[in-house]
Amino acid sequence: GVLVNKYGAHLFHTELAHVYEYITSLHPWERYDHQVLARVDGRLVPVPVNINTVNTLLNLTIKTTEEMDAWLKMTQQQPTHGGAPQNSKEMALSRVGPQLYSKIFEPYTYKQWAKDPSELAPSVTARIPVRNNYDNRYFSDRFQALPQGGYTRFFESLLAHPNITTIINVDFFQVREHLPRRAKIFYTGPVDTYFSNAGLGKLEYRSIRFVREIYYNHGFFQPVSVVNYPQNEKDCGFADCSFTRIVEYKHYYGQKSPHTVTFREYSSDEGEPYYPVPSARNVKLYEQFKALAEKEKGVYFVGRLANYKYFNMDQAIDNALTIFEQTLCDIMPASGACRALQAGEHPAKWATKPVRFGTGEGAQPASTPAAGGGIVGAGVDKAMETAWRSPSDD
Repeated sequence: GVLVNKYGAHLFHTELAHVYEYITSLHPWERYDHQVLARVDGRLVPVPVNINTVNTLLNLTIKTTEEMDAWLKMTQQQPTHGGAPQNSKEMALSRVGPQLYSKIFEPYTYKQWAKDPSELAPSVTARIPVRNNYDNRYFSDRFQALPQGGYTRFFESLLAHPNITTIINVDFFQVREHLPRRAKIFYTGPVDTYFSNAGLGKLEYRSIRFVREIYYNHGFFQPVSVVNYPQNEKDCGFADCSFTRIVEYKHYYGQKSPHTVTFREYSSDEGEPYYPVPSARNVKLYEQFKALAEKEKGVYFVGRLANYKYFNMDQAIDNALTIFEQTLCDIMPASGACRALQAGEHPAKWATKPVRFGTGEGAQPASTPAAGGGIVGAGVDKAMETAWRSPSDD
């Protein structure tokens, strides 16, 4: 068989050493540098956009970082109103210019969000990763890994503690009234569902519909694990070409099989809520829910849906660790853990199996960027991901 992810490809990546140290103290992880291609104008090109992408799509001959920087500066379009970008369209044009915007970012954004980029907050495309070198990796973070045996094994390790009881297939809202009155609740569901009786309305979310295809005696279906399909093409090889990408999981973990399986991903308004939709209307409405959440005693709102923010995996884990720090001494003021926290220790330092950083056996190797280059505009708005990245990548 082939090991797959039920909810789409998830690739852990981070610059937060304490987060990496925390997860690897619970379960073994293995290095994996993710690569993604996009089918644009009938050709496969690397994403994020780099020198190879630009040369292939626009028939250019850029050779150096300096030449790439000069081309970006020439093609980027700043908002005509003279101020900072006010929406995702203005932000994307200010980063990549009109040619790449129209070929890639505009159609992909509409496929993913069912909205024109002008309707979405600038934060959606504020972190469009545009490389000025030849680095074909999807992420440039120091730590990139997959959990050995898959995410199910990781969560089994995470929950393997005598003080943890796991109950599934239970609706929180049906049992909430039966919980002890002094119980501390860490809520990770949609914040608008929690306050559904407040009369404020509903926030928007996007989901994914997965279509599986099995290919017997086929080897690999595509050259890398993920191929994005940003354009609204008609000749994609399937009856319905509105999918955002195809994922082939056999590429992960060096899996060996004469057969393979792929999943086409179609973004949808129907289904489980995966991704907050950062339109002006939703951002404004969330502020009202946030005000209610801040007044809710004994309840802590944690994670992507409860915060209505597009957290990556490392950001979600860091959010949970931060909430833990903030609430531990309120819940257990006399505990040794509280005293350690007050002494300045980070929760990740309590790992039972410390991770070595740097070089040597057992160390997570630092990623090596291509010589003479880097990321253009990295590190903007850490809470939100770009519309270009396939959301379930992380």
